[in-house]
Amino acid sequence: MKTEDDQGTPITRFHERGHFQTNLRDELIKSIESGTPRSVIVYQYGVSRSTLSDWMRNHGSKDYQAKQLGSDLTEVEKRSIVRQIEQGLLTPHAARRTYGMSGQTLNKWLKASLKENVELAVYDPFEMKDKAVGQPDLPDPEKEALKKALEDAQLKISALNTLIDVAEDQFKIKIRKKAG
Repeated sequence: MKTEDDQGTPITRFHERGHFQTNLRDELIKSIESGTPRSVIVYQYGVSRSTLSDWMRNHGSKDYQAKQLGSDLTEVEKRSIVRQIEQGLLTPHAARRTYGMSGQTLNKWLKASLKENVELAVYDPFEMKDKAVGQPDLPDPEKEALKKALEDAQLKISALNTLIDVAEDQFKIKIRKKAG
């Protein structure tokens, strides 16, 4: 555990459960930005993970914060990373390590991709490329059989409507209900 800074001043808390000195805070922030794992700092200095996160959010450099949020990547790069993970070419851990992002950011991208894929599953343009718009994918004999069945059903409905009209005229009763 480090007890002195470069000028020989002791680096401590103001008291056991109190605030850390600002020079210690700034030094720990610089060490995290340079790549020191947070778990090492938690162990050596007794700082909680949530305190470190607060320090990094409130006092970290703009470059570090942008890197953590993944805002330095374009949408195309984000989709490329997600696609590599979905295809199994890259593990989530390797993606986080390679691109320097948090697991929370990567999970957010994966969820957005999953939601987008579900929405696209309703209409897949690659399935429709050989089909005319609105035409079902049926062979010609099946189309003809369905057309014939539709014509027969329409003829039957017409015959039943005629039968009801004749019955209403001859027996002087109302068979059809009035709308409403």
